[in-house]
Amino acid sequence: MNTKEIGRNILKKFTLLGLLLCLSSVSYGQQVAARTNALYWLTTTPNLGVEVALARKWSLEVSGNYNAWTFFPDGMSLRHWLVQPELRYWPCKSFEGHFFGLHGHFSRYNIGQIPFLPGLDTYTYRGELYGGGVSYGYHFAIGRRWGLELMLGVGHTYLEYDKYVCAECAELMGRYKRHFIGPTRLGISFIYIIH
Repeated sequence: MNTKEIGRNILKKFTLLGLLLCLSSVSYGQQVAARTNALYWLTTTPNLGVEVALARKWSLEVSGNYNAWTFFPDGMSLRHWLVQPELRYWPCKSFEGHFFGLHGHFSRYNIGQIPFLPGLDTYTYRGELYGGGVSYGYHFAIGRRWGLELMLGVGHTYLEYDKYVCAECAELMGRYKRHFIGPTRLGISFIYIIH
């Protein structure tokens, strides 16, 4: 088994464990919140997350994004799906104030022909990415059930992709593998605490 397969398996297991913990916590009456990241909506990407308090100072958040759109006749594409689980530590109490997180991410994408982004204006990229990192954020209470969260994460991402001249002709330029170290999460999220 190579490094890529090991990384994928770990991320899949972490996501599955997160979903199971979320479901089991709901049945025991733990604090649960639904969330959406406004920054993803600005890129026309619908997204939804669920966060469950596992203990007084620990929570688990799992979010998913899906964008199936192709824009304009020139084929501008932002198509992708993304899953990001995150384990969070809250110094005071879950869903209050500062938090520190450990997150993972996995995505498949088909993006390109975006005229205002250099590198994406003339090429289309199809592939997948996975990785993880650490994050910091702050939760602002807006009311009894509503909140606003600001968050930034940094870490490592491994990308494997094919590069094409254009979306329609599918003329392959090459196959690439890249490592990226830098921002891996960015969020301005609206949160609704279910119970």
